[in-house]
Order: sequence, then structure tokens, then C-alpha cells
Amino acid sequence: MSKPSLVVVGSSNTDMIIKLDRIPKPGETLLGGEFAIAAGGKGANQAVAAARAGGAVTFVARVGRDMFGDRALAGFRADGLNVKHVIRDRTHPSGVALIFVGKDGENSIAVASGANGKLTPADVVKAKSALRGASVLLLQLETPLNTVQAAADLAVAAGARVILNPAPARPLPDKLLRQVYLLTPNESEAGLLTGMTVTSPATAVKAAGKLLARGVRHVIITLGARGALIAGSEGHALIPAFKVKPVDTTAAGDVFNGTLAVALAERRTLAEAARFACAAAAISVTRVGAQTSIPRRREIERLLATPSCSAKTPPTRRRSPIKTARASSR
Repeated sequence: MSKPSLVVVGSSNTDMIIKLDRIPKPGETLLGGEFAIAAGGKGANQAVAAARAGGAVTFVARVGRDMFGDRALAGFRADGLNVKHVIRDRTHPSGVALIFVGKDGENSIAVASGANGKLTPADVVKAKSALRGASVLLLQLETPLNTVQAAADLAVAAGARVILNPAPARPLPDKLLRQVYLLTPNESEAGLLTGMTVTSPATAVKAAGKLLARGVRHVIITLGARGALIAGSEGHALIPAFKVKPVDTTAAGDVFNGTLAVALAERRTLAEAARFACAAAAISVTRVGAQTSIPRRREIERLLATPSCSAKTPPTRRRSPIKTARASSR
């Protein structure tokens, strides 16, 4: 069977990680951490996750002409990504992220965007042939918003479904949201987009209703250890998380999105795709780092096949249609 074709437009970073007992407070210095360097960036993480989950992935991005860019490209090729549209920026350095990871698995991240901030609509237009052949376009927000919009415009014109992971969180125009087949915020991102406090499945349902009212066709709000809330005009359902002991939550959301995109490109239902993505994310949090934590398809399928995880995906709750009263635009 041929691999499903998808395009990821987004960022590439090199992650510099310090693992500590806890994340430092403002103005505090902590000694005794363990240091590591790993490939990262939301776009790159999602592209690699999609490739390892079985997708034929074209990545559109910018990296610097430096050792970090060299290392990133070598990693992309090793994972089988099509890097024809990864541009080497002559002026700006590759993106870098500084990450603190506490022993409870929580993290704090600061990013210097570098070349990521220079990815332009023209760069995306040069990749439109790849978009014409793709069934899914996956986007995030670590590159300029006008570039994200340009990619969505081209994908919709080509008949590809647009998945937008609205991270890092920022207000989004209705024009972009109306082009989105699936929006995948976490709790805080859903809160920023709706003006609500999202802390539970119940509040996630209400937030999803506001996002659907703005023109998004489907919403998945990730809820960490509680799973993922899927919502659309037909209703909503909570996909439970897999129980694991977290080591590092870095890139768990990216793993979720990359594997979700592959499952949807394979024409799985939204609930089936979300369960596949939840399994991949669960594996990733048991490992340190971003791309170093991303599982391969056989690992995901192995987890899904274990007796404790073999129950069927919960059906969408059709008897509880989600309310989509018109929300105010931002």
C-alpha cells in the first residue's frame, strides 16, 4: 500500500535541553542539570512524527547556513522527508530553543526563531506542486502568520484538508479559521482563542463550540492526561489518554499532530485518528527530547494492540450536539 501524501509547513529548531529537579524560578540559578542537544521545532517535529507514522512527507521550512542547519537536514533525510523545499537562509541563523525539563516531566521553553521567522508566502508558492499532490496540509504558528495563511489558501485551492495546530498561541483571523478542516489547540491555546478558561472536558466542549462557530469544521482540544476532546457539528466525544509515567512532555503535542495527520490522510475517522495520535503521544512522553522521543509506526500499533488498550474508540456522542452559538471575532 502506498504511503499517504502530506505537506508540513513550519519551523525547524535545534533544542538545547537541561534536565533538572525542577524548572528554575525567575532570577534563580540551579546547578547540577544534565545537558543534551536534540533536533526540534514544531514544524520539524510534526513532519518527522508524520514520516515515522507512515506518511510520505514534504517539509517546507527555512534553516540557516550553519552547523544546526546541516544537522537538521541530515536528520530529515534520515527520516525520509522530502527536503526539496527546505531553504538554506544566507542571512539568518537556524532557530534555537532553550528547554528546561523538571523531573515531573514538565518543561519551560524559550525560542530564538532565526530563519523560521523569514519563511515567506513566496517560499510556500514554490512548493505548490507538492500541495497539489497532498491530501493533508499540517500547519503551526512558529512561522509568520501571512505565510501560514498563504499555505492554507493554496491547500484549499488544491483540495487538501488543512490541519492547524495553533501553537504558540495567538489570536487568529476568521478567514484562516474558515479554511481549517481541523483545529488542534491544547487547553491554554483554546482559552486564548475563545476568551474562556479551559480546565476540563466540560469547558473544552464549550470552547470547541465557540471555535466551530467561527468556521472551523472540526476541533480536537488536547487535555493532557485526560485525553483529547473531539468536536464537530455531529457532536463530541472524549478520547481517553493512555496511562504512562511521563519523563519529558517536550513535543508530545507535535507527536500528536503529526501522527493525527497521517491517520486522517489514511481516511480514518476523526475518533480513530485521535486514538492513534494519543497512543503516539503517550509513547513520546516516556522519552527525553523532541525528535528523539518520536515513536515509529510499529511502536504505536504495538501499544494499540496491547490487551489493556484494545477497546474500541468511543463513538461520537450524537445525542449531545455541540452548541455553536456565534462567537465574537478577534
